[in-house]
Amino acid sequence: MGDVLLTTPLVRAIRTRHPEARITFVTKSAFAPLLSHNPRITELIAYDPATPLARLTERLRAERFDHRLDLHGSLRSGALRWSVGGRWRGYPKHRFARSVLIRLKRDLYRDRRHVVERYFDAARDLDVRPDEGSLELFISRPSLDQARDFLAGGGIGEGGSLVALVPGAAHATKRWPVAHWQRLAATLTAAGRDVVVLGGAAERSIGADIAVAAGDRAMNAAGLFDLQGSGALLKQARCAVTGDTGLMHMATAVGTPVVALFGPTVRQFGFTPYRSRATVLERSLDCRPCSAMGGPRCPLGHHRCLVDITADEVVEAIRRLPR
Repeated sequence: MGDVLLTTPLVRAIRTRHPEARITFVTKSAFAPLLSHNPRITELIAYDPATPLARLTERLRAERFDHRLDLHGSLRSGALRWSVGGRWRGYPKHRFARSVLIRLKRDLYRDRRHVVERYFDAARDLDVRPDEGSLELFISRPSLDQARDFLAGGGIGEGGSLVALVPGAAHATKRWPVAHWQRLAATLTAAGRDVVVLGGAAERSIGADIAVAAGDRAMNAAGLFDLQGSGALLKQARCAVTGDTGLMHMATAVGTPVVALFGPTVRQFGFTPYRSRATVLERSLDCRPCSAMGGPRCPLGHHRCLVDITADEVVEAIRRLPR
């Protein structure tokens, strides 16, 4: 999810510099809602990874593209490049520097650019530069109405008091402890704020625990909304508290300020909130980073990178966020 949203500043720059261009974007069908209402894209090709790659290859071969950009740099996209043929451009992933930083804790990063700006290296033949804008997610009117009706049904979200909490993450070591989320939610509602918990079906139970701890001014939306709906809920929020996850970038893309909790990952990887009103909370520990994307358990067993970040610190960070 985050990787798709992080490409949107480049898409915007290409459309601005080349207003008559035909821009085709290829992504997994699960992530198509992130781009389905983006007016800068001419054609959105959504594919199911469970289907043979040959079908997508055949479709792309039939097109006559002047430029082909690989903004993923994965084994799958590499196989697609090889099978489609033609000239492709990629971007620097800095795999060696990342590996050395994780394994040896030596920082060899010379390129300190955010990954959003590294993507522009793939478009070096298109005469584009990053602008001053952030990520983009265009929300449909029905999704906005659905989000507003949901919040109104619970009697929350009026007057700019809503805080969105995102407790989930694909990997366990990126998750702030549930007890911390419960304390945060209870503290926020006691101070007069409303809370909505977001996430997928996997966070439904955790979201319920957090909402119960927060009382009547909290609602659990985890597992109830698609990507467009989650974006709409985030757009209604005064701010969002998240880990280093796709919904962090979604909040940025809809213009919602973010308090981001970084544990096993670090800024050098280039995935902090991009050009947004954001605060990153993290701990300076000798064991960080321990992985590129998180893992099933803390290698040292203490998970201090996130356990040591307190709910009170998050409350203070929310208070200091620029309006």
